[in-house]
Amino acid sequence: MNSSELSRRAQKILHAVVTEYLHGGDPVGSRTVTRRHDLKLSPATVRNVMADLEELGLLEQRHSSAGRVPTASGLRFFINELLKVRALTTREKDEIRERVAAPTRDAVVQRASRLLSDLTQHAAVIVTPDPDHQRLGHIEFVPLRDGKLIAVLVTTDGSIENRLIIDDVDPRRLESIHNYLNQLLKGMTLDEVRDRVIHELGEDKNRYDEAVSAALRLGHAMFVARERSADVVISGHANLIDNTIAQDHTRELLRTLEDKETLIRLLDRTRHAEGLQVFLGAETALSALAGSSVIAVSYGSEEHPIGALAVIGPMRMNYGKVMSVVEVTADTVSQLLAELAAT
Repeated sequence: MNSSELSRRAQKILHAVVTEYLHGGDPVGSRTVTRRHDLKLSPATVRNVMADLEELGLLEQRHSSAGRVPTASGLRFFINELLKVRALTTREKDEIRERVAAPTRDAVVQRASRLLSDLTQHAAVIVTPDPDHQRLGHIEFVPLRDGKLIAVLVTTDGSIENRLIIDDVDPRRLESIHNYLNQLLKGMTLDEVRDRVIHELGEDKNRYDEAVSAALRLGHAMFVARERSADVVISGHANLIDNTIAQDHTRELLRTLEDKETLIRLLDRTRHAEGLQVFLGAETALSALAGSSVIAVSYGSEEHPIGALAVIGPMRMNYGKVMSVVEVTADTVSQLLAELAAT
């Protein structure tokens, strides 16, 4: 259903009911609507329209003597068709940037997670940038004893990864190996690096050059044989307990937040979607989130999103505020990570 299928009067009454419910949490009656909203309608008229909205599945009356509350469909209609999201002021945006800015990618993500939780008073989840989308800045191999090497990988955004590699390469060749690999691979995404190393290993000419062969062998051990996956940063677990999510779901929800792969799969739907996404209850396809809402958006460039961030809270939340904060935070993280990559 869209706004053209619902009369203007019905839209105003639905907006009033949902707004009152989100604010107070109690069933909303016709007298509350007429008293607090300037609709110029009698309580009897409002009751009739509310009954019509109930027939349409947008409102429900849980007890015969009580007011009405929005259904999941009613809440979805409100968010898609009626909600006006207030844009944050320039000052508010500047404050977010000041609180998120940091010298490294990991610190930016950590600060953004804490900020989202603080500003919304809900749980915040950020899927860190996909490792394969990072760009190689520098690689070096440090010799140890017994044919072991420490491979040091530095990406252009300042991230550092160390990995133990076993190889009998002559330590005296390491300088030429560093020079060859850095000249060949610097500036490529790690995904591109993997493909390039595999390609070069398949070239006949490289099999007979002992130095190049050793370099590509080490490159294969570092980039092709390694397993890397995105990580998840979570803040505000306690907010899930404090919020009005049903208590019998709280333990299951907390367990879900500890399951990195489940969260990555959920937010992967956001990375490949356009714009801000709002998942209500069953729309998340996770039983633990049946009573929750997830507001999520990707970050990075529009063409190549590199991660996603989200706020998880009760279905009765201040959607306008949370959506604004999530969107601006994602834009800020995108800008800061782009600046780090350019330095």
